[in-house]
Amino acid sequence: MTEIAGVRVRYGYRRIHVLMAREGWRINHKRLYRLYTQTGLKTRCAVEVN
Repeated sequence: MTEIAGVRVRYGYRRIHVLMAREGWRINHKRLYRLYTQTGLKTRCAVEVN
């Protein structure tokens, strides 16, 4: 989960759940959300610099 969140910066826990399910992980979305918040992960927005 942390590897996916590091590579896919804009992905939230829902998209990460879908990607993990495609890879064969069987994890409940509520548990994934709990782990996502406990590890301090947040969706980060891209900042435009002009």
